[in-house]
Amino acid sequence: MNRLAPDPDDARYVRRLFLTIAVVALAAAIYFTGDLLILAFGSALGAIVIHAIAEIYETRARLSDRVALGCAIATVLALIGFLVWLFAVEFRTQVNVLVTRLPGIIDQLAAQMAQSPVGAKVVDAVRAAFAGSRVAQDIGGLAEGAGQFILNALLVLVGAIFFAVDPKVYERGFLLLMPPSKRAAMEDALIDTAATLRLWLRAQLIQMTTMGVLVGIGLWLVGVPSAPALALLTGISEFIPYVGPVAAMIPAMGLAATLSIHHVLWTVGVFAIVRVVQTNFITPFVTSRVVAIPPAVTLFAILAIGAVFGLFGLFFSAALLVMVFTLVRSLYLRDTLGEDIPHSRHRTLFDSTGTPRDSPSKLD
Repeated sequence: MNRLAPDPDDARYVRRLFLTIAVVALAAAIYFTGDLLILAFGSALGAIVIHAIAEIYETRARLSDRVALGCAIATVLALIGFLVWLFAVEFRTQVNVLVTRLPGIIDQLAAQMAQSPVGAKVVDAVRAAFAGSRVAQDIGGLAEGAGQFILNALLVLVGAIFFAVDPKVYERGFLLLMPPSKRAAMEDALIDTAATLRLWLRAQLIQMTTMGVLVGIGLWLVGVPSAPALALLTGISEFIPYVGPVAAMIPAMGLAATLSIHHVLWTVGVFAIVRVVQTNFITPFVTSRVVAIPPAVTLFAILAIGAVFGLFGLFFSAALLVMVFTLVRSLYLRDTLGEDIPHSRHRTLFDSTGTPRDSPSKLD
């Protein structure tokens, strides 16, 4: 017996009041703790990666759930250690060349462009836009304190491990905050989002690998210095659509400019050819079963996310867009408008009435 339950009129008012407070609180949280929310989202994304690797160990190696999860965590740590070793040891000389030469090369290119009236206006506009942007401030902060960047990366990694160890605890706790009648729909939306992000991450891994390999081979053939380091940088930058590949092309063009203008043209040609191959053959094949977001929506959404959340938001912008797109498709199109959109197959924690399937003792 619910002895403290309000009457219907008061319940309707209280529900609207709490909904308004929740919306205001969410907006305030995004404004004041945007960086923390982005790190939490990155941790959730990392947990999805860990579980995807654990599933491979379960199906291929016939390992138990816990053993497969431990192997997946060890695999992720090994991959991170390998990347650190590549940049710190194997590519150290190439990275030093890239870092030391790039600022001077950019200034040299800006000086050459400034010789013409049109080029001078372009240079001034770019400098003004970059100086006043949130991303520029974040990059400057990272350049001054690399320790903060490392700390944030460790926070994402530790958070991903915590989320991966027992994700049902966080999922169940979040769903218990929802009204009972809405829990089943919210759970379906969460599972749909996790499944879509997993497929999207697989597609991104394929695209990042092919982009890095093809660009590395092309730059090596035309004789650009530090081709392996540039290839790895290009592959990682593919995680940020549109913005990342353009940013990765700038240091490659800068190092090519130290040789001759012909090497710059060859470098642009390499990136253009690889982009054509990627766009017309690889991307349609690997993303045909994930999500089809219009390119214009993707471009402006990524720029908007970067403007709101800064550099870390820009890095996770594509994944955030996929999450929002999936939630709109699940919660609004399917569960509100009644569109025929299939559910992801999963074992639900709550039934259609919002009642937990587990016993109360297991929820405590």
